[in-house]
This record gives sequence, structure tokens and C-alpha cells, in this order.
Amino acid sequence: MRIEGLGKAVAPLDGPWQFHLGDDPNWASPSFDDSRWEKLTAERPWGEQGHPSYTGYAWYRLHLSLDSAPGNQTNFALLVPHLDDVYEIFWNGDSIGRSGKFPSYPIWYRSSDAPIIYPLGPGAPEFEPRLEHPFHGTLAVRVWKAPLLSEDSGRSGGFEGSPVVGYPEPLAAYKTTLDYQWLRANQFSFSEYLLYGIAGLLGLFSWLRDRQQRTLLWMTGFALSPLIRMVLYGMRIAWPVGVSNALGPPVSSIRDISLWFLLLWLLRLDDNQSLIRLVRRFAIVSLSVSILDGLLSLVDASVGWFWLIQIADALLTGIYFITATVPLALVALAVKQRRRLDLARRLLVIAAFLSGMMQVVQGLAPQGRRFTHWTLADKLREPIFHIYGSAVSLPTLTGIFLLLALLYTVYRTSVDDRRRRSLLEQEMSSARELQQVLIPETFPSIPGFAVTSAYCPALEVGGDFFQIIPLDGDFTLVILGDVSGKGIKAAIAVSLIVGLVRVLVENTHSPAQLLTELNRRLCGRMQGGFATCVTLRIDPDGNCTLASAGHPPPYLNDRELAIPGSFPLGLFPAVTYEESRLRLQINDHLALYTDGLLEARSKTGELYGFERISELFATLPDAARAAEAAVRFGQDDDITVVTLVRVPISKESTGIAADTRII
Repeated sequence: MRIEGLGKAVAPLDGPWQFHLGDDPNWASPSFDDSRWEKLTAERPWGEQGHPSYTGYAWYRLHLSLDSAPGNQTNFALLVPHLDDVYEIFWNGDSIGRSGKFPSYPIWYRSSDAPIIYPLGPGAPEFEPRLEHPFHGTLAVRVWKAPLLSEDSGRSGGFEGSPVVGYPEPLAAYKTTLDYQWLRANQFSFSEYLLYGIAGLLGLFSWLRDRQQRTLLWMTGFALSPLIRMVLYGMRIAWPVGVSNALGPPVSSIRDISLWFLLLWLLRLDDNQSLIRLVRRFAIVSLSVSILDGLLSLVDASVGWFWLIQIADALLTGIYFITATVPLALVALAVKQRRRLDLARRLLVIAAFLSGMMQVVQGLAPQGRRFTHWTLADKLREPIFHIYGSAVSLPTLTGIFLLLALLYTVYRTSVDDRRRRSLLEQEMSSARELQQVLIPETFPSIPGFAVTSAYCPALEVGGDFFQIIPLDGDFTLVILGDVSGKGIKAAIAVSLIVGLVRVLVENTHSPAQLLTELNRRLCGRMQGGFATCVTLRIDPDGNCTLASAGHPPPYLNDRELAIPGSFPLGLFPAVTYEESRLRLQINDHLALYTDGLLEARSKTGELYGFERISELFATLPDAARAAEAAVRFGQDDDITVVTLVRVPISKESTGIAADTRII
């Protein structure tokens, strides 16, 4: 091939090139006789020129004569576009450049579609024609094509565009033009992926602020996955194909799984636990299959048994695309159940259906197409229109539609969630106000006793309660209990119990009788729950009468009192309770507590336990110090402590007022 008068222009080497299947190192020599080789153009791969589905080695050769323009030197260079897959270029028998690594353990790069410039060495003097500035030699290109996978068309292999020759400066300018054209043609796609990335980062930062919002985590997985795939496949980064193909399927699976759980929530299907379990199983299958499919890409493609890998790839791909129909099934289920969907969710249903159908068709259409010769996959990628030179295809439009529909639906749902959360916070505030009424911060003085109390709810409102009620004849009733459960439900039960206690003390001052009547009224009204309780009646002389309904016994100084136990309140209506009596001496320390103190749990899972409680009360602490010790250890439940210390009665002072410490 002769090219004359090259100056600032560049010239394509479209051929014809001499072409031969197979591999022989002698074919790089300029003296080798290739006259009997067949002729192919470099504008199209060999799969479209009589060698469909061929994989393995092949060689291209071209005898080149260049006539430099007057005054120009013969420092030519060669720009090589995409070559499929591994190649090495020889000029007059010398290697001037390569891409990838030949078998065994071949490596080829995802960025091989980017044009690369290789400087040509000197021409061959013995072949120089009689020109003023001759440059003559032989280009030889050794190519290795990897085995085909299930979606390969069989039409690839070797050159996919003509190499270009010229001086380095014009060639560099030409490469810049090609790069600009590539960027311009992909600007719409880059904008789409950038939009995905922004949405994903916003979702990630929002989830980091509120880890309870799993929907934000699913939105992050859905939106960031396309951006990661663009980095793996679309950025001309020199990723080995094995690496990008190993990472790509799991990333796609994460996007699919994230979309499934988003649809469960946004289409209001998350109340169906059987459906959630089924989707989780599909998620496990999808992720497992995609990981296995990716690992197959790391197998040496040059082994003789690679056909087994091809079969496994086809089977795994088939399983993966069965799981890809999950969005269609969820949309169909939401429509069938006639879920009350607003405008945002209706748009999401349409977008998810279109995107799901597009994904399934795009995945299935290229499978086995070297046998079926279907062209649907290529037609789907054809541009519908162009925006400033950037092609916009149907998959791009459906992807953007789905993203916008998701963003809008997530926004509307988040607004509704904030509104519901605000109402819930108002209810919690009302519950806290109610609890402050039920557990007032200041109590009347108890003649002959110094009283301290501490209340530490595990949540905003708790299920512990205590009351100190003055009775006739300088008697005082102290009642402390614990309702099963936490939160608003427990707080409502507490309000019921305290109300009943206030009514019952009008008729009885006996602790045992009080518990018996309280138990009878609570049975059937606790919604499957129960309450433990300890009640005592004291007088200024230290006389104390106690009764317990399944509650931990009080501590007198450094020992636990032995009092009769019984069933908690609210379980069996016919239960009667027994009383115990004791007399407290001056400076005796009586401590009542709920089981939240006993069940405080450290970060390692260790309970506070009876031994530590005994050691704690042996120090005769006030209520605040006892409660804070358990909180520091690791609070796991509501904690309430009340201490009573008998003090001498003087004419000037008959008792010490009690204040509740709320921690």
C-alpha cells in the first residue's frame, strides 16, 4: 500500500490487509511471503468477513510505502483503534507495541476501544523505492480472540476500525478529535449516570444520619450501582476484562435487589411477610448466581475445557434473568391487589414495568444470537434521537424515567413519613406529660423516714411506676411495680394501674388486699401482658407490712428480705396475696427496685445480676446512685429505685420530703 505526500494530514490503512488464521512467529518477518494469504479490510472484524465465531490466533500483514512531504522527516506513527482482544504490532519484524497478555493466562483490557498511538521505527532500506523521501516497511499484527460467551454474536474479532498513519503531531490532533467525538457521543449517558450518582450519594448521607431508614440504603444501592458499572465498563479505564466482568454482575444484582425492596415499600407490599421472605430468597439466588458468573470470568480463557465454562455461563445467565422478572411480578401483584396508589406510585408502577421489561429483553435478546442471528439487541441500542451529537436510546429513556419516578416517590413517601413521625412525636410528648403526672417529681414527706427515688425509662416513656400515698393515722402506702414491655403500650397500662390504685386505697389499706383487688380488675385488660408489684404500708414507728405480686424482694440494709412470692398481676383472677411484717430500726435502709436494675446488660452481654446488686445495696446508696450504677453498666430496661431510711422523729421535724431523680 503506497501513500504519497503526507504532510499535516493522516491516512487510514483500510487495506486490503493480508490475513491468515493461526499463529507463527515467522509471520512477523518483512521477508515472509504472504501472497497466498486471503485479503480482508480493517474496517470490519473478521467475524463479518467470512470467519464468524472464530476464536484464537490470527495475523494481519500490510506492506506499506510512505512518501513524506518535502522538508518533513520520516518519523511516522501509527494510531490503532479497537482490536479484539489481545494484540501485538510488529514493524519490519520488531515489536513496537502491544495490548494485553497472550495465553497462557491471557489478559485483555476493557479500555481497548480507546485509540492508541505507537511510533514507527525506521523504514527498511533494502526495500526503499526510488523516491525523494521514501519510508517503506511491513506492518504485522498478531491477534488473539478470547472464547465466546453466551451473549457474543460471533461477528467480532481483530480490527474493528482502520488504523491511521501520519506524523506524530497531526496524529495526536486526530486522536484528540476522536476522543472529543467519543465524549460528545456519550455526554447524555454520562449525565444520566451522574444523576444516578448524585441520587445515590444523597441517599447514602441521609441513611448515615438515620440508620433506621433502610429505604434510603436501598435507594443508595439502586442509584450507585449504575455509576459503578459505568466506571467498570464505560470510562476507558484499563480494567482487565476478567476483573470488570467479575465485579459487574454482582453490582447489577445489587441494583436489582435494591429495586425489589424499594418496590416492596413504595407499593405498600411490605405488610406481607410471606412475600418479603420470598423476595429475600430470590435476592440470595440472584446475588449468588451473579457472583458465580463473575468468578467464571477469572478462569484462564485459553484452557481446552473452556467450553464447560461457556455452558455454565449460559446456565447462570438464564437463572439470573429469571430473577430479573421479580419487579414485573411485584408490579402485577400490586395491581391485582388493587392497592390504593397515589400519582407518584402509579408513575413508579409504569416506570418499573417498562424498565423491568427492557432489562429482561436486553438480557435475553443477545443470548445465543450467533446461532439465532437475532438483531433485536442491536436495534434496542440504536439511538432514537440525538441531543447535541449524543445518542439517546430506548434503554436510556426507560432508565431515566425509572430513576425520576423513584426519586419522586421516595420524596413523597419521606414527606408522609415525616408527617406521621411528627404526629407520633406529639403522641410521645403527651405520653411523657402523662407519665410526669403519674410519677410526680416531688412527694409529700413521710413521717419518720428519709425517702429518695430515681426513675430511668429505657425509651421516651416506660413501664415502671411507683406511688407514695399518705393514709389516715400517719400511715403511708408505698407501691412500686413494673409492667411487661416498653413504650406507649406499657405507659397506658401504667396509667390504668395507678388509677385503680388511687381508687382502691379509698376502701382498703391492706397491701395484700390491695394487690388482690388490683389483680382481679386487671385480668383480661392487659392485652396479654402482666405487671409485677410490691406494696408496703409503714408508720412513723417503723412498723412495715409488705405484699408482693411476683416482684423482686426489697433489700433491708445488706440483705434481701424473705417475703412470700406470688403470681404477677393480670394473669389469674383467683390469686390471693400474703402479707409479711417487720419493724425498721433507726437508720435501717430499705431499698425497692424494678428488675431493670437486675437485668442491666454490658456490651459483652453480661447481666448486672444478684451478686452486684447485693454489693451495691450493702453500701446503703441513695436511689440516684443505685440507678446510675446500673445505667453505667448498660441499661437494657426501665430502672426504678426507691429507698426509705428510718430517721429519728423530733418535734421540729416529722419527716423529709422526697424528690424523684429522673435520669
